[in-house]
Amino acid sequence: MPTRSAVRPTTAGAPHPRHRPPYPPTSRRAVRGGPGIARLEARARLAGLLHPDLEKTVRTNFDLGDYETACFAAMKAVEVAVRDASGLDNSLVGVALMRKAFQPHQNGKPGGPLADAGAEGGEQEAESTLFAGAMGRYKNPSSHRTVDFDDPIEAAQIIQFANLLLRQVDRAKDRTSS
Repeated sequence: MPTRSAVRPTTAGAPHPRHRPPYPPTSRRAVRGGPGIARLEARARLAGLLHPDLEKTVRTNFDLGDYETACFAAMKAVEVAVRDASGLDNSLVGVALMRKAFQPHQNGKPGGPLADAGAEGGEQEAESTLFAGAMGRYKNPSSHRTVDFDDPIEAAQIIQFANLLLRQVDRAKDRTSS
Protein backbone atom coordinates (compact mmCIF):
# COMPACT_ATOMS: atom_id res chain seq x y z
CA MET A 1 0.00 0.00 0.00
CA PRO A 2 1.51 3.35 -0.99
CA THR A 3 2.21 5.89 1.68
CA ARG A 4 0.48 9.25 1.64
CA SER A 5 3.56 10.90 0.16
CA ALA A 6 3.58 8.38 -2.69
CA VAL A 7 0.13 9.43 -3.93
CA ARG A 8 0.63 11.38 -7.13
CA PRO A 9 -1.68 13.83 -8.82
CA THR A 10 -3.65 12.52 -11.79
CA THR A 11 -1.98 14.97 -14.17
CA ALA A 12 1.15 17.02 -13.81
CA GLY A 13 0.49 20.02 -11.60
CA ALA A 14 -3.20 19.23 -11.03
CA PRO A 15 -4.35 18.39 -7.52
CA HIS A 16 -5.48 14.88 -6.75
CA PRO A 17 -9.28 14.51 -7.29
CA ARG A 18 -9.76 14.10 -3.53
CA HIS A 19 -8.42 17.61 -3.03
CA ARG A 20 -10.42 19.37 -5.73
CA PRO A 21 -13.51 21.26 -4.62
CA PRO A 22 -16.75 19.46 -5.54
CA TYR A 23 -18.10 22.57 -7.26
CA PRO A 24 -17.05 24.81 -10.16
CA PRO A 25 -14.30 27.32 -9.51
CA THR A 26 -15.31 30.25 -7.36
CA SER A 27 -15.72 33.60 -8.98
CA ARG A 28 -12.45 34.75 -7.42
CA ARG A 29 -10.64 32.03 -9.34
CA ALA A 30 -12.59 32.87 -12.49
CA VAL A 31 -11.77 36.55 -12.06
CA ARG A 32 -8.07 35.67 -12.08
CA GLY A 33 -8.66 34.53 -15.65
CA GLY A 34 -10.22 37.91 -16.33
CA PRO A 35 -13.50 39.59 -15.43
CA GLY A 36 -14.98 38.49 -18.73
CA ILE A 37 -14.78 34.82 -17.75
CA ALA A 38 -16.73 35.40 -14.53
CA ARG A 39 -19.37 37.41 -16.42
CA LEU A 40 -19.72 34.67 -19.03
CA GLU A 41 -20.12 32.00 -16.36
CA ALA A 42 -22.65 34.15 -14.50
CA ARG A 43 -24.67 34.81 -17.67
CA ALA A 44 -24.68 31.09 -18.43
CA ARG A 45 -26.26 30.48 -15.01
CA LEU A 46 -29.11 32.82 -15.98
CA ALA A 47 -29.47 31.57 -19.56
CA GLY A 48 -32.90 30.02 -18.99
CA LEU A 49 -36.19 31.74 -18.36
CA LEU A 50 -36.62 33.47 -15.06
CA HIS A 51 -39.88 33.95 -13.18
CA PRO A 52 -41.89 36.65 -15.00
CA ASP A 53 -41.47 39.00 -12.02
CA LEU A 54 -37.69 38.88 -12.55
CA GLU A 55 -37.33 38.69 -16.29
CA LYS A 56 -37.32 42.34 -17.32
CA THR A 57 -35.85 44.56 -14.59
CA VAL A 58 -33.56 42.01 -12.97
CA ARG A 59 -32.11 40.60 -16.18
CA THR A 60 -31.62 44.10 -17.65
CA ASN A 61 -29.71 45.34 -14.59
CA PHE A 62 -27.69 42.15 -14.45
CA ASP A 63 -26.75 42.40 -18.14
CA LEU A 64 -25.67 46.01 -17.57
CA GLY A 65 -23.35 44.83 -14.78
CA ASP A 66 -25.39 46.53 -12.04
CA TYR A 67 -25.39 43.48 -9.76
CA GLU A 68 -26.46 45.32 -6.61
CA THR A 69 -29.61 46.67 -8.28
CA ALA A 70 -30.33 43.32 -9.95
CA CYS A 71 -30.14 41.44 -6.63
CA PHE A 72 -32.13 44.08 -4.78
CA ALA A 73 -34.83 44.03 -7.48
CA ALA A 74 -34.96 40.22 -7.35
CA MET A 75 -35.51 40.17 -3.59
CA LYS A 76 -37.94 43.08 -3.78
CA ALA A 77 -39.95 41.00 -6.29
CA VAL A 78 -40.07 38.21 -3.69
CA GLU A 79 -41.25 40.67 -1.04
CA VAL A 80 -43.97 42.08 -3.32
CA ALA A 81 -45.12 38.59 -4.36
CA VAL A 82 -45.36 37.45 -0.72
CA ARG A 83 -47.35 40.56 0.22
CA ASP A 84 -49.72 40.10 -2.75
CA ALA A 85 -50.18 36.37 -2.18
CA SER A 86 -50.68 36.72 1.58
CA GLY A 87 -52.92 39.77 1.51
CA LEU A 88 -50.93 41.30 4.35
CA ASP A 89 -50.73 45.05 4.87
CA ASN A 90 -48.11 47.32 3.28
CA SER A 91 -46.92 48.31 6.74
CA LEU A 92 -45.20 44.92 7.03
CA VAL A 93 -41.89 44.75 5.19
CA GLY A 94 -38.85 42.52 4.88
CA VAL A 95 -38.24 39.98 7.62
CA ALA A 96 -41.41 40.86 9.58
CA LEU A 97 -43.55 40.31 6.47
CA MET A 98 -41.96 36.91 5.81
CA ARG A 99 -42.42 35.81 9.44
CA LYS A 100 -46.09 36.81 9.42
CA ALA A 101 -46.87 35.34 5.97
CA PHE A 102 -45.19 31.99 6.72
CA GLN A 103 -45.89 31.78 10.46
CA PRO A 104 -46.21 28.04 11.25
CA HIS A 105 -49.48 26.49 12.39
CA GLN A 106 -49.01 25.56 16.07
CA ASN A 107 -51.11 24.00 18.81
CA GLY A 108 -54.29 24.14 16.74
CA LYS A 109 -53.82 27.84 15.97
CA PRO A 110 -53.84 28.86 12.33
CA GLY A 111 -50.54 29.93 10.85
CA GLY A 112 -49.71 32.63 8.36
CA PRO A 113 -51.65 32.84 5.11
CA LEU A 114 -48.85 31.18 3.11
CA ALA A 115 -47.84 28.53 5.67
CA ASP A 116 -48.38 24.97 4.50
CA ALA A 117 -50.76 23.43 7.04
CA GLY A 118 -50.04 20.00 5.57
CA ALA A 119 -46.31 20.22 6.23
CA GLU A 120 -44.64 19.06 9.42
CA GLY A 121 -44.06 21.82 12.00
CA GLY A 122 -40.30 21.88 11.53
CA GLU A 123 -40.72 22.25 7.77
CA GLN A 124 -43.12 25.14 8.28
CA GLU A 125 -40.61 26.83 10.57
CA ALA A 126 -37.80 26.20 8.08
CA GLU A 127 -39.79 27.82 5.26
CA SER A 128 -40.50 30.87 7.43
CA THR A 129 -36.81 31.09 8.33
CA LEU A 130 -35.73 30.62 4.70
CA PHE A 131 -37.83 33.54 3.48
CA ALA A 132 -36.96 35.76 6.46
CA GLY A 133 -33.27 34.98 6.02
CA ALA A 134 -33.40 35.80 2.32
CA MET A 135 -34.82 39.24 3.10
CA GLY A 136 -32.41 39.88 5.96
CA ARG A 137 -29.35 38.82 4.01
CA TYR A 138 -29.99 39.81 0.41
CA LYS A 139 -32.59 42.62 0.40
CA ASN A 140 -32.15 44.62 3.60
CA PRO A 141 -28.48 45.56 3.20
CA SER A 142 -29.14 47.19 -0.21
CA SER A 143 -32.21 48.90 1.24
CA HIS A 144 -30.13 50.72 3.82
CA ARG A 145 -26.70 51.31 2.29
CA THR A 146 -24.61 50.90 -0.83
CA VAL A 147 -23.37 47.35 -1.14
CA ASP A 148 -20.20 46.71 -3.13
CA PHE A 149 -21.34 43.98 -5.49
CA ASP A 150 -18.60 43.09 -7.93
CA ASP A 151 -19.12 39.34 -8.13
CA PRO A 152 -21.32 38.40 -11.11
CA ILE A 153 -21.47 34.72 -10.18
CA GLU A 154 -22.73 35.45 -6.66
CA ALA A 155 -25.25 37.89 -8.11
CA ALA A 156 -26.50 35.21 -10.53
CA GLN A 157 -26.87 32.77 -7.64
CA ILE A 158 -28.87 35.30 -5.60
CA ILE A 159 -31.14 35.87 -8.58
CA GLN A 160 -31.58 32.11 -8.98
CA PHE A 161 -32.43 31.90 -5.28
CA ALA A 162 -35.06 34.64 -5.69
CA ASN A 163 -36.40 32.71 -8.68
CA LEU A 164 -36.80 29.61 -6.51
CA LEU A 165 -38.50 31.60 -3.74
CA LEU A 166 -40.95 33.07 -6.26
CA ARG A 167 -41.83 29.57 -7.44
CA GLN A 168 -42.51 28.60 -3.81
CA VAL A 169 -44.75 31.66 -3.40
CA ASP A 170 -46.66 30.63 -6.53
CA ARG A 171 -47.18 27.14 -5.06
CA ALA A 172 -48.34 28.63 -1.74
CA LYS A 173 -50.75 30.90 -3.59
CA ASP A 174 -52.13 27.91 -5.52
CA ARG A 175 -52.48 25.99 -2.24
CA THR A 176 -54.45 28.77 -0.58
CA SER A 177 -56.71 29.38 -3.58
CA SER A 178 -57.80 25.74 -3.86
